[in-house]
Amino acid sequence: MGTTIGKAAAARMLMQKDRIMIISHVNPDGDTLGSGAALCSALRREGKTAYCFANPEITENYRPFIAPYFAPEGFRPSCVVTVDVAGEGLFPEGTPAPVNLALDHHPSNSHFAENTCLAAEKSSCGELVLEVIKALCGSVSREEAALLYIAVSTDTGCFQYSNTNAATLRAAAELIDLGADNSALNIRFFRTQSRARMALEGRMLSGMQFFRGGKISVVTVTLQMLADCGAVENDCEDLAGLAGKAEGSLLSMTIRETKPGESKISLRSRPGVNVSEICAVYGGGGHAMAAGCTLQAGPEEALELMLRAMDEVWPED
Repeated sequence: MGTTIGKAAAARMLMQKDRIMIISHVNPDGDTLGSGAALCSALRREGKTAYCFANPEITENYRPFIAPYFAPEGFRPSCVVTVDVAGEGLFPEGTPAPVNLALDHHPSNSHFAENTCLAAEKSSCGELVLEVIKALCGSVSREEAALLYIAVSTDTGCFQYSNTNAATLRAAAELIDLGADNSALNIRFFRTQSRARMALEGRMLSGMQFFRGGKISVVTVTLQMLADCGAVENDCEDLAGLAGKAEGSLLSMTIRETKPGESKISLRSRPGVNVSEICAVYGGGGHAMAAGCTLQAGPEEALELMLRAMDEVWPED
């Protein structure tokens, strides 16, 4: 287990480093990508050679914002930083090691890095990186503000998830004041869907299952469903929030078949149900009300395994 450090110490450490590579997690979301690119931009303003790892799983929705920061082939870093990565199992293939600094907000962080700056009270890693950038540079550029707005807004479901708090909204207001175009970004990431995505949501909702009298709601996304709807990876952003909209649901689960014999599980819950503990049964984790894991099982078997874990961790009244 490495050393735990604060935001100011993390900024000082970065000022002493150069040739920095910033790593996002597998199945990258807006928080890991936006936070990493914003940090990369800030480091460059300080004269550092810094790049983001060219995560092969990035979707087209994020690529225009993040790709300009991707490392050229053959770049060899002297310092490796992870952003929004809770454990080594979430490293994309080809991640350089060792990790010198981890910036994260997940309570389940495994402290895999030599130094960890953890802010579990933050709704997103973007909020933490905003403070690190201010400590590092004394200012935040307009482009960094936009990237951090992407991070904060996507990790809070456009400020609708239960992890949103007053500090989240203050951070968002600060980023808007710094130049983030919240209207344009909200339209792009929250109010625009492809026809394939709409068709996929229809299939998911029509096949929704309920357990424990409706307290558990489950949707499944199979490879065949994706093919039938003509959906691609970009159409699969934030599917985890769909099942939780069912009235009476306290815990929602999205089972996504990623390849034959493998399923990605996303759990969301209302206050009082700790889904991180449920996912931890199979080596996953996250937050109390938003967590995930990956199972080496098809969707039907994955459902049975997760229901078993729910019975173990969250017994029926």
